[in-house]
Amino acid sequence: MKDRITIDIDNGVADVRLVRADKMNALDPLMFQALAEAGESLSNNNAVRAVVLSGEGRAFCAGLDMANFAAMADAGDADVTGGSGKGERKPLADRSHGIANLAQHAAWVWRELPVPVIAAVHGVAFGGGFQVCLGADIRYAAPGTRMSIMEIKWGLVPDMAGTQLMRHLARDDVIRELTYTGRVFTAEEALNYGFVTQVVEDPRALALETAGQIALRNPHAMRANKRLFNEANYLSAEAGLMMESQEQDLIIGKPNQVEAVMAELEKREPRFADA
Repeated sequence: MKDRITIDIDNGVADVRLVRADKMNALDPLMFQALAEAGESLSNNNAVRAVVLSGEGRAFCAGLDMANFAAMADAGDADVTGGSGKGERKPLADRSHGIANLAQHAAWVWRELPVPVIAAVHGVAFGGGFQVCLGADIRYAAPGTRMSIMEIKWGLVPDMAGTQLMRHLARDDVIRELTYTGRVFTAEEALNYGFVTQVVEDPRALALETAGQIALRNPHAMRANKRLFNEANYLSAEAGLMMESQEQDLIIGKPNQVEAVMAELEKREPRFADA
């Protein structure tokens, strides 16, 4: 994983970097696997309270590696996440990671992570790279960053959880126009559409700052917040209201919640136990 992704954890903040800079962090089989492994390892680390996801070099992620497209042309049914050659590709409908396949999991794992994830996007986020950043809770982008739902350029559909992530962020007609055309759009346009939270000169610096602020809050409440927002788009009002109450019952009066109150009253930094 280390030749594709690095993870540094400091004061509860996991700094996750795509480090295939010579290829603009393009998605090859090893990158798909590294994204999945990184997300899974952080999911199992109770000391992590927030995650920053970014890319080294000139781009966040340029999408699928060109070598994979060449394999498709040569073999017709090459598996871009691992295998190659006729007869080797497993159906993408086969589930390998819970509700997802590996390619979908590379993006969806950040939504499933129990703590907030902030993507810092610069350069380009094309195709699969765009879908990976959509898996984050918050997206900061550098001015002029270029983005695209580029799959149609290669005769494909967005299949890395993009349809499920986009539909909660932007208007249906906007998503359809961008998907049908593959048009490249800027961070400023993405902000207007709802794909980007904020356009800022140094998105990684702001992401790390925000993650640091999140890490100072009750980790049990923060994880409950993420569960609530993840489910809110799929629950009825009745079920959603019940879930709010159930989550609060699990938090209120517990040591970390009491510590949050005492720290505020005593005007000091809180000392929370790990979730």
